[in-house]
Amino acid sequence: MRELFLGLRLLLGSGRGNRVRFLLMSLGSAIGVSCLAVVLTIPGILAAQDARMAARQPTCARNSQGHCTDAKGAPRELTMTDPLGSRPMTRVFLAVGTKHIEPPPGLVTLPRPGQIFLSPRLHEVLHGEPGLARLLPGRERGIIGPQGLAHPDELYAYIGVAPDKLRDADVVTLFGKPYPPSPTVENSTLDIVRFTLAGVVLLPLAVFLSVCARLSAAVRVRRLAALRLLGLSTKAVQRVNAAETVAAVLLGAVLGLGTYELVNQVISRAGLPGFKWYPGDGALSLSTILVCLLGCPALAWFVGRASARKAAANPLAVRRSAVQKPPGKWGLLPLVPGLGIVAGYCVVGATGHAPRDTGVSAVLMPLAVVLVGAGLVLALPLLSQVLARRVARSSGSLSLGLAMRRNEAEPGGALRVATGLVLLVYAASLVQGVLIELDQVSKHESPVQIYSIELGGVTAEEQHALESITGIRGHAVQMSSWMDPRSDAFEPIMDAVIATCGQLHELVLNADGCVDGRPVRLLNWAQGGGSDGKRGSTFAFHLQKAGHGRFVHLRVPQETLRYRDWDGIPALDADVLLPPSFLPTGYRPEHASLILLSSSDPETVRNVLDGIGSVDPTIAVDPYGINVTALQQIAVVKTLLAIGMVLGLVIGVAAYLVAATDRAMERKPQVTALALLGARPRTLRAAQVVQVVVPLTVGLVSAVVTGKAAESSYLVTGGGAIFWDGKGLPLLLACALGAVVVAALGSLPLVGRRIDPELIRRD
Repeated sequence: MRELFLGLRLLLGSGRGNRVRFLLMSLGSAIGVSCLAVVLTIPGILAAQDARMAARQPTCARNSQGHCTDAKGAPRELTMTDPLGSRPMTRVFLAVGTKHIEPPPGLVTLPRPGQIFLSPRLHEVLHGEPGLARLLPGRERGIIGPQGLAHPDELYAYIGVAPDKLRDADVVTLFGKPYPPSPTVENSTLDIVRFTLAGVVLLPLAVFLSVCARLSAAVRVRRLAALRLLGLSTKAVQRVNAAETVAAVLLGAVLGLGTYELVNQVISRAGLPGFKWYPGDGALSLSTILVCLLGCPALAWFVGRASARKAAANPLAVRRSAVQKPPGKWGLLPLVPGLGIVAGYCVVGATGHAPRDTGVSAVLMPLAVVLVGAGLVLALPLLSQVLARRVARSSGSLSLGLAMRRNEAEPGGALRVATGLVLLVYAASLVQGVLIELDQVSKHESPVQIYSIELGGVTAEEQHALESITGIRGHAVQMSSWMDPRSDAFEPIMDAVIATCGQLHELVLNADGCVDGRPVRLLNWAQGGGSDGKRGSTFAFHLQKAGHGRFVHLRVPQETLRYRDWDGIPALDADVLLPPSFLPTGYRPEHASLILLSSSDPETVRNVLDGIGSVDPTIAVDPYGINVTALQQIAVVKTLLAIGMVLGLVIGVAAYLVAATDRAMERKPQVTALALLGARPRTLRAAQVVQVVVPLTVGLVSAVVTGKAAESSYLVTGGGAIFWDGKGLPLLLACALGAVVVAALGSLPLVGRRIDPELIRRD
């Protein structure tokens, strides 16, 4: 305890400069701890949402044979999930029976026939879109409480109906299941998110906390060496330094937790794109508090003891500013096997032998990412020293020579300044790979997306608005021939598409030979010769106009038009192409669908679905091969990854600012000595910029190269069709260039105009 109190006394009585450094250490630790708290609470937020979804699931008590017990007189339920724009809307129809059961969470009573309970968000949408009442029949009885909703923006409704409406529906005697039907994020996807956040946030965070714990390392090491020469033992000197570091980090941890609580209250109420939660879901758990209040000071304790080892072991060398030992080549040790694994996967991907669903890849790929990231950090001092030595020998520039000799003498300074930004660029490549994989999972193989909308109840004005939605590349009307509902005999059906040749070319890949104004049979090239069973037959189509109906007869034409449709998701499923003139003026098909086509890009699909919902939210749309719940899940994952990137950016920039400022303060005596020897301020500024920019450039180039290789190997093991992402390279290069520019501009003010000889006298 004596060494701990001595460390605190030295902290409080060693001058204003040291107290300023202590404050910087605390503020830096507060930033790091608040970012750590965000990462640690994300799984808790998702788990809380899943728990509420599971608690409201209707079920029944079952016997040993799996049959529902006490089903007589019990209510019945029917759950339906439909797209409302690009978001899922869940409606639970309940028919109250003679048996009383407890209502689901968030309700005080079950809805009676003609009553509805809505979530707050759905309540707002209903009042903004009165046409939605067709999907929500009944009188609004109340609002669903937070206990019954996964998140504040959920679209959820309980609708009471008469018992005879749900005779064949499921019996419900209680609410609550162990697991939700569709979790907020699937477990496999959540593992990817955890892995990515660990690489994007936790690895740079550990480096940042280490940088904060080693602020003013040179000044403190000299002071510790003096204590060692005064008679303190080796372990006592290490504990004195660790006490000061732990005090700063502990204060920063308390400030960081308080900052997180404030940010959680603000952001949870405002929400993020695609992701919103209740403030209580993001509250700090006991485990998170213990990790921040115990784990971070423990890390600071070990870093403080390690940074004082040199002063305790050889105090005379520290006091006399002995030449530092060059960094060992062992720093390359993690980089070699990591790059070996990455290169191996890239080779097997390029040769067409990508591994599929192997447990080995699930272990090797995360290991390779961690090894490459750690190798970048540990190899940076060695690379910086080797480059500095060679440039200094061949350069004739005074500024460049001063900068390179300083990097050669203190290669560890490059590690402190450049590590945060290097890891940020490296992690950005991994995030791009994860986003590419998620896009491949969320969409089908076809480059286009097809939407089918029933035209019953859709006005002509609404149809025109649907065809004009931004992102729609093609549209056509598809109708079926009339069938006599009174006949029990089998009758063949003719499917026809009403479109011009221009519309047909927008819908399919190839339709050469199309001539406007005349009906033709349609035959897909993929169907080979096709069947002539309907050739020459006559079919009737029932049309309507202002409530009046009429029949139009069509004899199947002899002429055939061969077209090539999209692979995996055909746009046309029709036998005949009819010109728009086939429909009499003002008449529309009684049973028809509007076919819309857009690109399969997830963002475009989401915008198109939102556009359909803005025309009329009650329109039933069938997006071929698209699960709206999965779209929402992908949006949540992308938001979580965006949070990780923002946190990584904050940590990387903060690490650079803290390390660069601290290094400049340590170098003030050396800069003053050079100024007294006659060096110009312009020369000193140029040397300071080069001294920071060169090792940072080396690190960023290494990060871009290894990051793209790691991203490609990750995509190879993911099982998708995309292995090489050339589109993301310009963005990475722009980020790296921006980091270099910021580092250069940040180095300019660190050399002052005024010469203070007192710095040399004190030294």
